[in-house]
Order: sequence, then C-alpha cells, then structure tokens
Amino acid sequence: MPRQIISTPDAPAAIGPYSQAVRVGDTVYMSGQIGLDPVSMQMVEGIDAQIVRVFDNLKAVAAAAGTTLDATAKLNIFLVDLGNFAKVNEVMARYFKEPYPARAAIGVKELPRGALVEADAVLVIG
Repeated sequence: MPRQIISTPDAPAAIGPYSQAVRVGDTVYMSGQIGLDPVSMQMVEGIDAQIVRVFDNLKAVAAAAGTTLDATAKLNIFLVDLGNFAKVNEVMARYFKEPYPARAAIGVKELPRGALVEADAVLVIG
C-alpha cells in the first residue's frame, strides 16, 4: 500500500528527518507536535499557550489530511510536568467531542526545543 506524505504550512515544518504525517490507506500517522508557532518557528510562552498551540498544530495537520481531529483513534501526550495533566484535559475538551479517542499521558524528562508538552495522534478516516 503506498504512503502519502501529509504536509501543511499551517503547522510547524519538521525540525528533523520526518514528515508532519503519513497516510497509509485510511490511517493517518501524525508526528509529534510541540508548541511551535508555524510562522515564526518559535516556541510560544507558557504551558497554557503551548497546550493550545499543540492542539492547533494537530488540527492543521488533520485538515491537510482532509479530515478533522474527530477522526483521532489514539492520542499520545507527553508532559515534562504531570502536574499539568488537568490543564491538558481542559484544553483537550475544546478540541474533541465524545466519543473521545484512546489516549496515553506520559511524563518525560524533557522534550525538543525545551517544550513543556508534545502530542501525536493516529487518525482513521472513513
């Protein structure tokens, strides 16, 4: 089955040797998004702004794949401080509606570019 590379200027350009997302059949595998502004490629300030930016970036990549975040089957969230778990839940509720995707929230030591939060997703279209 051929792979289709998904790319949009509405989300940050890849900062390494990877694609923003890859579609294989009806499945879209989205790379991790951090709180980078897609225009300036600078990290937004603070955990609240970073969480919103992460979900905005994921939303933009989903749109480039021809779908929405409603197609998310699995979401992984990585946090430098698990004390921000409730903030992620609060913001996530603005981007997803029931039935919610499966999800993991993982505490990590550090993230690229000093990010406080990162998320990736798997979407199923159709």
